[in-house]
Amino acid sequence: MEKFKCMICGHVYDPAKGEPKQGLKAGIDFADLPADWVCPVCGAAKEKFKGVV
Repeated sequence: MEKFKCMICGHVYDPAKGEPKQGLKAGIDFADLPADWVCPVCGAAKEKFKGVV
């Protein structure tokens, strides 16, 4: 699964880890996150994330 990086603060969403502080378990692909999901660090919208290698 591809990781996604916040273009505002640099936080990386890693599907292998999920976002435990937001109650998101490991294994959830970025595309499957809710449309209203926001960056747990800076609150940026999902659209502010870009895929990283």
